[in-house]
Amino acid sequence: MEFPKTTIAAVIIGIAIIGGIAYEHYLSSQKPIIVLATTTSVYDSGMLDYLIPKFENKHHAEVHVISVGTGQAIEIGRRGDADIVLVHSKNLELSFVNSTYGIHRIGVFYNDFIIVGPASDPAGIKNLTNSTEAFRRICERGFRGDATFVSRADKSGTNMFELKIWSMLGITPSNKTYAWYIEAGTGMGSVLRISNEKGSYTLTDRSTWLSFKRQLKDMDILVQDDKILTNPYAIILVNPEKYPNRNYKGALALAKFMISNEGQELIANYKKNGEMLFKPLARKIELARELGFPDQSNELAWYDKQKP
Repeated sequence: MEFPKTTIAAVIIGIAIIGGIAYEHYLSSQKPIIVLATTTSVYDSGMLDYLIPKFENKHHAEVHVISVGTGQAIEIGRRGDADIVLVHSKNLELSFVNSTYGIHRIGVFYNDFIIVGPASDPAGIKNLTNSTEAFRRICERGFRGDATFVSRADKSGTNMFELKIWSMLGITPSNKTYAWYIEAGTGMGSVLRISNEKGSYTLTDRSTWLSFKRQLKDMDILVQDDKILTNPYAIILVNPEKYPNRNYKGALALAKFMISNEGQELIANYKKNGEMLFKPLARKIELARELGFPDQSNELAWYDKQKP
């Protein structure tokens, strides 16, 4: 049985229309992807698992998280392999912005570093509030063979801060020169486990400690509340002029969400065992300035005006 050419043509057109509608529906159902490069300390805390779904539902977007050390996160942004970075190392952040690969650095939240170690505390640092003195005692006991220290040794923000404390003592530690100094080359959670197994000291951010402390039966917080241990985090957009194919609008929307009143309240409400892991910073202008964000007011005003 032969069909008239007009009928065949109508069928073809009908199929094309249906196919076009289906394709448009497919495209409309696809969520734009935002790539966030951030630190293991933020990722391991579990806060992103709590915060990001709220953003995704609100903005019909999908956030892909790359969890590495701060130095690696910034390098990923510098290569154009991320849309936005969330990191914690002032010098590395400023270098990223000054090179024009990153733009609009703004403080978003903070916690603090603590020195943890074996409950037996062979270096005798418990209850010190001077982290430099604590490191000096660990080094002294290390040379005697009584103590060891585990470093992340991964160019993370935590690692860079640790090295800064050693440098204040005129020490450049290395596992090649100091038997007591262990370079793990891994994330904070793994370093805490290694320290627990070896009975070693280490420097950690408080949020990761709170997330892992139930697994660390032989470790205690030994040094805290030193002002220099305050640990602020910054959000920085990847410059769209460098990488026009990146999802700049999505990154901007994510940054705005995290520094908004809503985002800051969500951050404040994220707790483990009743303890706050991160404290809001974005809208505390004076504190942000004290913590290394002199342009916080201007950046906040800029973000608030943007409509991604």
